[in-house]
Order: sequence, then C-alpha cells, then structure tokens
Amino acid sequence: MSTAAFALVRHATTYWNQEKRIQGHWDSELSPEGLAEAGRFAETLAGMGFARILSSDLTRAKTTAGIMNVRLKLPMTVERGLREQKFGDWTGKLVADLRGRGLEEQVALGWDFRPQNGESRDEVFGRAERTLIEAARHWPGKNILVVTHEGVIKALVYRLLGRSYLPHEPKILKTGCAHWIRVNEGVPTLGDINVPL
Repeated sequence: MSTAAFALVRHATTYWNQEKRIQGHWDSELSPEGLAEAGRFAETLAGMGFARILSSDLTRAKTTAGIMNVRLKLPMTVERGLREQKFGDWTGKLVADLRGRGLEEQVALGWDFRPQNGESRDEVFGRAERTLIEAARHWPGKNILVVTHEGVIKALVYRLLGRSYLPHEPKILKTGCAHWIRVNEGVPTLGDINVPL
C-alpha cells in the first residue's frame, strides 16, 4: 500500500521575496527574517511526526530545510521536481516592471501561464505530482515534510481544488503555514490547508 501524507511548506523569506523580484530557478539568500522564520517553523513542525524531509533542489529551499533539520534531525532527500516554476526571461525582474509588458495577458491564461522561455503552471503541477507519487511509493505510511515554493504549492492545491488559476479567484493560501496532501495508491487528495506554523 503506497499511502503517504505530505505537508507542503514554502521556503523562508529571501531578499528577492522582499524586493518582489521573480526568482524562478535562480536563487536569492534567505533574509535575516527568513533565517528566523525557518527556526520558528521547526519548533511547530517537530510535533507533527515526520519521518523524512523532501526539499526542492534550489538553495533557498535547501537552506530552509537545513535550518529546520537542526531541530528535526530527519533524513533528507533533495528533489528537482519540487523546484519553483521556471520563469524564463522574467527571472530576476521586479513584478512591478512587468506590469503592462505581458504580465496581465499571461496571468489571464490560468494553467497555461508561461513566461517566454519558461514553463507553464500545468507543467509545474505535473512534475510536482509525479514527485509526490514516487515518494509515496518509496516511503509508504509516512508523514513527509516537503520544503518547496509558492508556485509548486499553488499548482498542487489549486489543481486538487479544481480551480482555474485565474486572477479573479480569491486567494486562499496563507504564508507561514503547512498544506497537507495525501497520496493513496498513486492518487493525490487534498487535506487541511493553512495549518499555522
């Protein structure tokens, strides 16, 4: 039986997050606030019975997971399938600088949103889902902490909720929270979201 439960947590705050600069597959260091967040999150996560950490291979996620793991002391696996959406030509740009330059048109495409030379939200969902299904096969019956990115969490949660990923839909995901997904025999289902850390 390949059933496992995954708590998805976004990496801690980076300098580029604070600047509202698009990171995608590039990296920015955790800010002092982010370093403190990761330590605080670990205290709450320590009581949730995790057997393992899965982390995106991007440095901001691995650093967050590493800080958490000082407290959690769990085996950790790095997974490329959990990395943030590839933003292509938009990487490193400020969100404000993209307004009026194609941002609105792309956002209106929902799941087909794809910056030039980037990947679509649908592709992000596909690789993230495959990663969780494979992890459930490897570690059945376990609670697994997943340290990943906002784009990955949104893709998984929104698809499981049947959302269109369009700008008129209300925002439902909160920062500083865990969002649970259970995979049973290769089928993901949504559990509790916005569990405070």
